[in-house]
This record gives sequence, C-alpha cells and structure tokens, in this order.
Amino acid sequence: MSFAEVHATFSWDEVLSSIQKRTSADVLKSLARAENGLCDLEDFKNFVSPAAEPYLEKLARLSHERTVQRFGRTIQMFAPVYLSNECQNICTYCGFSAGNKVARRTLTPGEILKEGGALKKLGFNHILILTGESTHVGVPYFISALDCLRPHFSSLSMEVQPLEVEDYQKLRSHGLNSVFVYQETYHRETYNIHHPKGRKSDFLYRLDAPDRIGEAGINKIGLGALFGLEDWRAECFFTALHLQWLERKHWKSRFSISFPRLRPHEGDLQPKVEMSDRQLVQAICAFRLFNGELELTLSTRESKVFRDHAFKLGITSMSAGSRTNPGGYAEGKEASLEQFAIEDIRSPAELAEMLKSNGYETVWKDWDITYDQSTAAHP
Repeated sequence: MSFAEVHATFSWDEVLSSIQKRTSADVLKSLARAENGLCDLEDFKNFVSPAAEPYLEKLARLSHERTVQRFGRTIQMFAPVYLSNECQNICTYCGFSAGNKVARRTLTPGEILKEGGALKKLGFNHILILTGESTHVGVPYFISALDCLRPHFSSLSMEVQPLEVEDYQKLRSHGLNSVFVYQETYHRETYNIHHPKGRKSDFLYRLDAPDRIGEAGINKIGLGALFGLEDWRAECFFTALHLQWLERKHWKSRFSISFPRLRPHEGDLQPKVEMSDRQLVQAICAFRLFNGELELTLSTRESKVFRDHAFKLGITSMSAGSRTNPGGYAEGKEASLEQFAIEDIRSPAELAEMLKSNGYETVWKDWDITYDQSTAAHP
C-alpha cells in the first residue's frame, strides 16, 4: 500500500469540517494528554483547530519544554544554495516557473566550488542544494555537484525534482544525507491548478516521492506544504498524516517539517488563504506536540521579529543570510533571478549573536560523513 492510497481514503472537506467543529473541551482533553507525552492525529486536529487559539500560550509552553527536553537549547544553522534556475514546470507561485521570461542559469563545477567557498567563509557546514526541475539538471549533474561539495561540508541535503529509488541510492553513495520534497498542497484539485505543465503536474508521483526516498535509505526526509495555496489547518493534518505513515514504514530515517508561507515572487500570486503569525506559531506547536523527535525548520521567508520570538517554541534549525538565486553567495544578490523574496536579511553572524543572547547555542556541525557508512569511503 502506498501513501497515495492512504491519502485517497480521506476527504479534504470532511477533514477540514472535523477540525472546524472541535471544541474547547476537545482542546483541553488533548492538552492533558500532551502533558503526559501523548498525541495522536485526533489530538493534532484539536491543536490546529480554531478552538485551540485561546490556548496558544499553553501550547507554546508545552512545545518549548518538549523541544528543550529532546534537543536542548540549540539551533542548527544551514544555508540553501541554488545551483540552477532552469525549470520546465509551470508553477504559479514560483519565480523559476517556465512561464516567466527571465534569464536562466546553471552553475558550472567551478562556480559551484566558488559558492561552496563563500558559504564556508560564512561558517556553514550544512547546506541544502536546490535547483529547478529540468532535463539540464538531472542525476549526472547532481552527482557532479555532490562530488564538488562533499569534501568541504559535514552534510548535504537536496530539494530537487522527485526521482526514482535507484537515483536516490546513487546520490546517497556520493554523500547525500537528506532529501526534501514538499508537496506544496495536499489538495489535489488545487495542486492541479497551480501546476498546469511539466513533470511536477503529476500529483501522485510527487506524493509518493518520500516513500522512494525512504526505500533508498536516505538518512533524513523533509516534508511540508506551501501555506497560502489552501486552508492551512487541513494542509497541516495531511502533512501529519504523511509523516505518521512514513515514520512507521521508514523508521530508520529522521524527519523534518518546514513551514513556508507564500512570499512575493515573479508571478506575484496572492494567497488564497492567509495564515497569520499566531496561526503559524499554532502549527509549529502542534507538530512539536505530535512528534517530539521531529526536526522543525524556520527559514528566512519569515521576518526578523517573528523569527526572534518563534524559534524558542519548537524550532531546531534555521537558515541565515540566504540567497535564492544561482551564484548569489559568491557573486551577490543580483547575480540572477531570485526564486522568492527574502524577509530576514541578517547575516549568519548576526543571527548567531541573537541566538547566543537568548541563551541558545548555534550548531554549525552536528553530522559527519563517517556517521554514514554508505558514504564513509567516498573520496
């Protein structure tokens, strides 16, 4: 059985209606369970419901306590590095969309090394490799990029097009530690509206990509939805459902959730459903109480003020000084088209100082190639 089959057994409208009907009594019952470390999908529905909004302070306290208990007062730092903005998909919310008339660029091995050098100078040891989805940036290109960067970084993650199991296995043998495949939206009809052309238009192929990642033995799998395309409460439920399925099936892997909200970009799509700052905090806390082992990421899409307050409530990793254009670290922000606008423009050093002033330790390295037997012998 695949997760696509599981997903098909749930009605979006029924899930959303169930969440909307939750009461204060339901929330209080789940909070009592959470105090004892218990939380299932029904509790999760209670925590993301409108009825939970008056209890946000208690949710935040529990989420903070659970995070410190498991991860301590630490935040892992990472950087996204865009290697290509070439893309054959049309995605209504993305600056790299094939319909946008912009200059395209794919970094050469030499340019990739320059980006890596610039990131090392900033202190990063964990990087996330990103590209558009194009035949020009397939598995051979990814292998070349990994081979360029692997000797210089503790861990390498990727957010690229969904691949086959054997492709992920090849990339793992070249030092890939983590793969992130965000579904964007779990609402199938809305997904089709926002992905009218390209391989990404295949909803089911993307939906089952995390299963293929797990089958390939990748150490960490990242999930998430782009908040703004559909109702955030239902998106969170389906993400939690997906997480639960994957964790039971691929129990040797770790898991990560990110919380991107729709940001300005070349296409300038406006959110269908707004998600407020308080609601984003509610989602973060709900996921932490649902899964105490889960890694939660907060990116530079969010504002300085929001990140300075929200990171204590369940977050385990943050990006800083991000550039969303190929060549952006070595050559500057204007080197090429950005995928979306950055909100928190602080340098890594500035973010690290903020964390330190709040009693948190900045973790630049918590993984090493020798931990991964499949890559330990790779040069």
